[in-house]
Amino acid sequence: MEGTVQGHRDGHGFVQRDDGQSDIYLPSNEMRAVLHKDRVKARVVRYDRKGRPEGRVVEIVERPPQPIIGRLLQESGVWLVAPEDKRYGQDILIPKGATGTAKPGQVVVVELTEPPALYGQPVGRVKEVLGEVDDPGMEIEIAVRKYDVPHVFSDACIALARTLPDKVRPQDKRQRIDLTDVPLVTIDGEDARDFDDAVYCEPTKVGRSKGWRLLVAIADVSHYVETGSAIDVDAYERATSVYFPRRVIPMLPEKLSNGLCSLNPEVERLCMVCDMLVTSKGEVHAYQFYPAVMFSHARFTYTEVAAILANTRGPEAVRRKALVPQLEHLHDVYRALLAARGKRGAVDFDTMETQIVCDENGRIERIVPRTRNDAHRLIEEAMLAANVCSADFIAQNKRPGLYRVHEGPTPEKKETLRNYLKAVGVGLSISDDPTPSEFQAIAEATKDRPDAQQIHTMLLRSMQQAIYTPINSGHFGLAYEAYTHFTSPIRRYPDLLVHRVIKSILAHSRYQLPALPTPGEAHAKLAKRLQKNQVARLGDKVAEPEQRPRKTNAEMQGWEAAGLHCSANERRADEASRDVEAWLKCKYMREHLGEEYSGVVTAATSFGIFVTLDAMYVEGLVHITELGGEYFKFDEARQELRGERTGIRYAVGTRVQVQVSRVDLDGRKIDFRLIREGDELGPRTIRDKAAAREAAGDARRDGPKRREDKSGGLARTLKTAGKKAAAKNKSRSRR
Repeated sequence: MEGTVQGHRDGHGFVQRDDGQSDIYLPSNEMRAVLHKDRVKARVVRYDRKGRPEGRVVEIVERPPQPIIGRLLQESGVWLVAPEDKRYGQDILIPKGATGTAKPGQVVVVELTEPPALYGQPVGRVKEVLGEVDDPGMEIEIAVRKYDVPHVFSDACIALARTLPDKVRPQDKRQRIDLTDVPLVTIDGEDARDFDDAVYCEPTKVGRSKGWRLLVAIADVSHYVETGSAIDVDAYERATSVYFPRRVIPMLPEKLSNGLCSLNPEVERLCMVCDMLVTSKGEVHAYQFYPAVMFSHARFTYTEVAAILANTRGPEAVRRKALVPQLEHLHDVYRALLAARGKRGAVDFDTMETQIVCDENGRIERIVPRTRNDAHRLIEEAMLAANVCSADFIAQNKRPGLYRVHEGPTPEKKETLRNYLKAVGVGLSISDDPTPSEFQAIAEATKDRPDAQQIHTMLLRSMQQAIYTPINSGHFGLAYEAYTHFTSPIRRYPDLLVHRVIKSILAHSRYQLPALPTPGEAHAKLAKRLQKNQVARLGDKVAEPEQRPRKTNAEMQGWEAAGLHCSANERRADEASRDVEAWLKCKYMREHLGEEYSGVVTAATSFGIFVTLDAMYVEGLVHITELGGEYFKFDEARQELRGERTGIRYAVGTRVQVQVSRVDLDGRKIDFRLIREGDELGPRTIRDKAAAREAAGDARRDGPKRREDKSGGLARTLKTAGKKAAAKNKSRSRR
């Protein structure tokens, strides 16, 4: 079987098969001649007692030209690089003349010159010196290379950007609606630097009833970024902007993203407008699209707008007196749109998001919750309405384009959710063909329960991730028959494509995708997996006939490839951002070793519980061996760990007191130990969430048998029971 090698920090690995079947386990001796991410052919040589395959590599099909990031070390006169990503498993030998200008201890990028062998380590040369490990922003430099995030614009792209004007020219305004007298405003976060969207609202009659005219103006990036140009090629390669604490890797050059395309206040800008009539019931009665030129009358922040809406006579409102009526109209149409969302039954769970606040040196000062107010929701509903109109416009005109598709739960996830809801005593469940309103009804019915957070988490986990695809299957979570992304072309390539398709419809022409470059190795496999999942979902019996896979022409295949590419790059950006945040949190928690905090269990697994601290919003793992002197059994239906002797339970929502026992910066691991009265246990090595996900396969592989007490119950001392239970718990989670 062919597949991709996935290494593990403990030395062994797996082959993720291309056909989607069970991974093939590779023992450590098989990993000596291969590297993490190598494409190989493997043969299954045996099965374990549970029928899981163990294999042997018979051929290396492809060794991608992957750079390896690590620290340069000198041991007994020998130069080597210890990879930052421990899944590589082997240090890289560096000949004396191949270290370049790098000094011991520095973080470097290594290019392999000799692959590993059964009896020899890999050899490489230093390709780039990133700097000292404690340099500000080093975690970001590592992440962009680790995840192969494009971060340097091509010379051709930079040269073309320099030729663009600094402001809107008279010839750019031709055949555009002049909206410069309309008081459009932008509403964004305090730290926003690029402004994609501006809004305006006024009351009007829709038929004989009350309604509103809502304008959503979006930066017209497509006017400046021509299809197939050097800027377009670089933008497609990136597909999305990547957001890190204190730094952004933009999709477009700064001249466009922060200048010419950004809807900055009090300057003329080109835009594409979605002009809507909204009824008092929150339904879009009519809409039209047109290119325009606008003049932003103000740059608001969410905090400022929320303060004005809360008190229209307060100091914030006095400073913006002329624009207060418009903000009130926006608030009115928002409430109507929100009511329509409730009527549709769209899923709307309250989830906690956090923001990392760093100092000038990139060190975390604090982690704070990111609260959403009416200003956030107001803009969100306006953007949703424009996105729905965009999808409808493309569908009505029968043109190919990229939809934002969110499928409902798979049969396996539906069954898991039903069992869970039954186990925790929720009187409601989901049908065989569930609707979003069923999920929302369960959320509403359980919102006042002590375990509401646990239930809502399980509802979210039962859903699938959204993808970009030309095959419209609707958006399950938002309860839309058709949905796309139109509102952020500065930072998302799919939005730019949607703009081009809409423009082609207005011009009575047909947009043709250019010959797009092949996706890079870093996310080609992810794109392939997304494609398989998509085909599997659409091939399900519940799929509509027109949604099922069918033979497509070259044009549709091009759109499918673009959708897969954009979806894969979106995942890559998320993974890189999470990696940096995890590193920063680990570095932050190193300063709090030994300190005790209260927290809440946010996940329960067969190998321990994950706890999020109340004060710091940081998550760590309390390993199952830290839970006490008894055997704990994982109840999959209830998603909880339960002690066999005492019956003590640890489930999502359980409040606990923990101590920070260990932080592994390289492994992005934060370990907690449970604090109990009279506790004499010392800190032990525990795994973090990312490693625990990988460990889950081995936890199943080495799963323990149920403990049988043959000693007569109380005849066994508590001390002996504790030792044996800890040993069994440990063996279960061992890889």
